[in-house]
Amino acid sequence: MMRTSLRRLAIMLWLAPGLALAANIPSTIRDDARQLRQRALTESNAYAIVESLVLEAGPRLAGSKGDEAAVAWALLKLEELGFENVRAEDVEVPHWERGETRVEITAPFPHRLVATALGGSFGTDADGIEAPVLMVTNIAELEELPRSRVEGTIVFFNDRMEPTRDASSYSRVVRNRAYGPSAAARLGAVAAITRSAGTSSDRIAHTGSLRYADDAPRIPAAAISNPDANLLERQIQMADVVTLSLSMTSRHLEPRRSANVIGELRGTDAADEIVLIGAHLDSWDLGQGAVDDGSGVAIAIEAVRQIREAGLRPRRTIRVVLYANEEFGVSGGKAYAEKYSDQVAQHVIGLEADLGPGKVWRFDVRVAAKALPLVEEMHKLIEPLGIARGNNEAYGGADLVAMRDLGMPVLGPRQDASLYFEVHHTVNDTLDKISREGLDQNVATYAVLTYIAAAIEQDFGRLPPPNSE
Repeated sequence: MMRTSLRRLAIMLWLAPGLALAANIPSTIRDDARQLRQRALTESNAYAIVESLVLEAGPRLAGSKGDEAAVAWALLKLEELGFENVRAEDVEVPHWERGETRVEITAPFPHRLVATALGGSFGTDADGIEAPVLMVTNIAELEELPRSRVEGTIVFFNDRMEPTRDASSYSRVVRNRAYGPSAAARLGAVAAITRSAGTSSDRIAHTGSLRYADDAPRIPAAAISNPDANLLERQIQMADVVTLSLSMTSRHLEPRRSANVIGELRGTDAADEIVLIGAHLDSWDLGQGAVDDGSGVAIAIEAVRQIREAGLRPRRTIRVVLYANEEFGVSGGKAYAEKYSDQVAQHVIGLEADLGPGKVWRFDVRVAAKALPLVEEMHKLIEPLGIARGNNEAYGGADLVAMRDLGMPVLGPRQDASLYFEVHHTVNDTLDKISREGLDQNVATYAVLTYIAAAIEQDFGRLPPPNSE
């Protein structure tokens, strides 16, 4: 009899964590979440939303006419879909024009290369630049060289990016694009070119922003396609000296006004508490901005629309933010954090969609330890979508960083990036690259997570900035 009792006690203790887990989300909310998950998979309107954005606004470089059109589109779309408190909050954004870029190998074997200016690059003068090429893999390799090797050259950063589901290879190579031009300029280089930070083998160049340092000359910088990078690399391996000519008409103009566009599903008894979900409204100018980040815009809008259409009215307010100018300085995310810095405590948690329409494959978070049991139960409700549990070190997304660093927890659904960098920041970022199945799985994931976060009584805690931990 005693042995049986002890066995029963042991079983109860073993089950206790699970019993505690189940208590975090009331059964009614769990049932609503399951129904919402299915509804979002079968009745999603996400593709129609991204199609509308692409057709009606087109490419949306910060400060451009397309950017203006996108803000107007977003205001009308959120009103049309029944969002509340729809508004535009002004954001100052840079105004830069790409112009024309021409890159040629002039010796030993002349070739015209497919190239594009890096975002924010200054142009050359009318005569352009012609200089020998210095090839390095990355900034670290460059900085080991004496100034005499670098001075007067065009530095070629030649680090190859491999396809990865978690985008980890992009995190490595993008440093060359962002910081390489200034590193080269400090050592006397006259220009910089980078192998495209992308995985496409098509003859297309991937743009993206650079970050000029205050302590270095601002030299022109461009990206060349991966096939052309291969060609240039081979010539450098064959010849003692390879020379390159570079001509760019990029220019900076006076900053302009854009806006974060906001719409809400107002909460009930805890309406002053905010669950933040967003994506960036802007795009680069080369393609249509369908994948980056039209897909994220559609996911964020449709996830909340699905909650509303299901007749669910959670306790907390769900706020959709379509951010201005993520690509070219994260202006919208920074402006939002500045405006609402005195309301950070009211922001219960944030989510962002900005890695294309690839299916969510892992669920990362960044929450206080006390909320981890809740997170585990939330994961159980999205696990049927093929999503594994991740870690408590979520990045959150570029537009959430400023709020995250003020203490706001984040949920970080990880989208599959295996194909994302085939089209990212290129002319091939077009509507036909959108996977409806992937888009709808994202909608279901974000809808469930957003609804639960807004419906439950428990919060996710507060966290110190990552660099203080």
